[in-house]
Amino acid sequence: MAEYREIGHNRRANYDYDIQEKVEAGIVLLGSEVKSLRCHKVNLTDAYAGMSRNSELFLYQMHIPEYALANRMNHDPKRSRKLLLHKKQLIKLIGQLKRGGCTLIPISMYFNEKGFVKVSLGLGKGKKNVDKRETIKQREWNREKSRLLKNQQK
Repeated sequence: MAEYREIGHNRRANYDYDIQEKVEAGIVLLGSEVKSLRCHKVNLTDAYAGMSRNSELFLYQMHIPEYALANRMNHDPKRSRKLLLHKKQLIKLIGQLKRGGCTLIPISMYFNEKGFVKVSLGLGKGKKNVDKRETIKQREWNREKSRLLKNQQK
């Protein structure tokens, strides 16, 4: 298994979306953005991936705060960032996005073993409120079940 250091995690992704498939992608970043990420400063909550006019994938609304020591060479915190994928993966994802009903959401960001920043993307459909309530019920039942088993073992 590859060793990596997690930078940030989107905790709302599994709550708001039914994730069907996961894909790892590279991302084009500026130097000040990488330095800010090394401080574990990133917000993936509102971020999503989408196509540009020339069939490329970009990550929108991901907030990487400005690096304090970068001075004048700082970046725009909410700029769109290009995602790097193999051509076959890109064509497959674009086809699924065009079909409708699916969204690409960043699940987590991490440094891989070579030190490159990678983004784990999830292809999912939005959940309705009924599905969200079911997720909450299932999570509470699992907690209660583990609590009962723990008390039973004592």
